[in-house]
Amino acid sequence: MRRLIKIALATLVALLIWTGVFLVGTLEGWWRQPLAPRGDTPAFMAAATRMIEAGKPGNLAFQLIERGQPVDGRFVSIGQPVDRDTLFQVASMGKWVTALGVMTLVEAGQVDLDAPIETYLKRWKLPPSDFDHRQVTVRRVLSHTAGLTDGLGYAGFRPGEPIQSLPESLTRAADASPGRDGVVRVGASPGEGWDYSGGGYTMLQLLIEDVTGETFDAYMRRAVMSPLGMSRSTFALPEGGVNNLAPFYDVGGKPAIHYRFAATAAASLYTSVADLTRLIQAHLPGPSGAAPGRGVLRPQTLEEMRRPHARELGADIWGLGVILYAPTKAGGHIIGHDGDNEPAINTAARFDPASGDGIVVLETGHSSLATQIAGEWVFWQSGEVDTLVITAEARQTLTTLAIGCLVIVLAGIAVGRWTRPRRALRSAE
Repeated sequence: MRRLIKIALATLVALLIWTGVFLVGTLEGWWRQPLAPRGDTPAFMAAATRMIEAGKPGNLAFQLIERGQPVDGRFVSIGQPVDRDTLFQVASMGKWVTALGVMTLVEAGQVDLDAPIETYLKRWKLPPSDFDHRQVTVRRVLSHTAGLTDGLGYAGFRPGEPIQSLPESLTRAADASPGRDGVVRVGASPGEGWDYSGGGYTMLQLLIEDVTGETFDAYMRRAVMSPLGMSRSTFALPEGGVNNLAPFYDVGGKPAIHYRFAATAAASLYTSVADLTRLIQAHLPGPSGAAPGRGVLRPQTLEEMRRPHARELGADIWGLGVILYAPTKAGGHIIGHDGDNEPAINTAARFDPASGDGIVVLETGHSSLATQIAGEWVFWQSGEVDTLVITAEARQTLTTLAIGCLVIVLAGIAVGRWTRPRRALRSAE
């Protein structure tokens, strides 16, 4: 019996050591290799190009930025050519731009970050719940910490299909992503955890309209996108369409449906790598001493947006409208946003405010290629594993962890069986 207890304890210690070392090593990137040597931009571009060729997207626009300036890019398409000015529907990346619009109202004194969001909503209110709606503040909605449990995800409306009004969409989104009932509600205690909420950003879209009296797209173009030089970007395509819109493809390379959205703030910004490069540049000091924000927002407001407001598993993951992808040696974070829509839209933008280095990847026809390339850039740039890479690889990580634990347990059982007959034999002698 004593022998079995020793073997069991040794097995338990081995399991704890394996689990700790494996998880820490995974989070710290011990098992990863960067695509290229740090600082070797041509080598990184060559490796990223190989990823693009292997991924076979329908179309893709890719821009690398160093010290605030575009340095290299790749543009590929199986059909109509794309370039720096081609508009892509970028899905959830629009939340980042929406957050900038909300912050212009905060700076103007029209919105208080720590006031209940319902203070500013005239056409819709949250449904009754067991939680205090006064704690559902603008700040918490921006950072996905308001206790909203809708988990939206919008699938969009087909061409010719009626598009809901914003109040109708908030009450029950007819285009809710699969597995969601489409109801925006407070289902958890505000401020106590992080839950991604597309519905929260639809509330912010309604807030902007109700506070300004303008349509969401009109305000965003006037107050944010046009002043930043994002001249082609829009949340609402004109009825006649636009020139140089990237075709939509599914993962098989076939033409796909161009869905439209009521929740444009959460799911349907149209922008280009050129305009997103300008957005990144606006976060940095500009020519002739221009301050970050370029007059649209104060530098202090941009700093507040990238200050950590939400944590998961002990890591800072979210600011106000921006994802915190990885810590930097300067004490801040690489920030930006990603987007995913059906059937196969994937977009990613990341940059380091301290260095001015960044990356923009927009594509259709592959479900994750933009995020993969941007995640590799983060590790190449910082040596830290990208937040979304950790999330995307969670299943693989847990599977490898479980296999290792199983091997240790089987080894413990084998040792117990192997030692038992040998001791019995020695006793007989």
